[in-house]
Amino acid sequence: MDQQALKQAVADAALAFIKPDLKADAIIGIGTGSTANCFIDALASVKERFRGAVASSDVSAERLRSHGIDVFELNEVDKLTVYVDGADEANRKLQLIKGGGAALTREKIVASVAKTFICIADESKAVQKLGAFPLPVEVIPMARSVVARKLQKMGGNPVYREGVVTDNGNQVLDVFDLDIQDAVALEKEINNIPGVVTNGLFALRPADVLLLGTQNGVKQLTVINTMAEDGEFY
Repeated sequence: MDQQALKQAVADAALAFIKPDLKADAIIGIGTGSTANCFIDALASVKERFRGAVASSDVSAERLRSHGIDVFELNEVDKLTVYVDGADEANRKLQLIKGGGAALTREKIVASVAKTFICIADESKAVQKLGAFPLPVEVIPMARSVVARKLQKMGGNPVYREGVVTDNGNQVLDVFDLDIQDAVALEKEINNIPGVVTNGLFALRPADVLLLGTQNGVKQLTVINTMAEDGEFY
């Protein structure tokens, strides 16, 4: 299967995973990106079985509405049954790098509210060590250069993502060459830099389940079964 077919396979698997828990009052958190789009399209087939969704970006919200799915602001709800989103990288602890679509802040906020976080990705996103994909950092515009210098002192090579403005009105630095030994500690350290809104490490709140599309089918992974053996985790 090509990459698009793998994305569709994990989207369909995610729908099958959540269907037993769908109730008339359920509100689902939805991520952003090409794999999340596949899930949104699949979700439309059961839209009568749940109340609506909270989207992590304006683009996802528009796609949900195009399918006739009600979209709620997060301030209108107190809990989410599940959050489904893709990733740019995922390791065996189900820690992620996200933000290739510049929606990392809203993705992190929505994920923090969900009872269960399901990450859907194709096998190219599975890595032993995070960091080959440059780490996105959302910054307040006036602080971009200040933050970039701090990131350089941490060993990174920050590159301004020109022409990109987040849904929050901010800018994005993509940080190359970071040596991510402790994702939790690094997530905290970068977030503590004045001017940083958040960074694309999802380690403090990793995924609960990773549905990984492979040439041998969709693998359902959790921290327990990925840590059980050394070597490749799928």
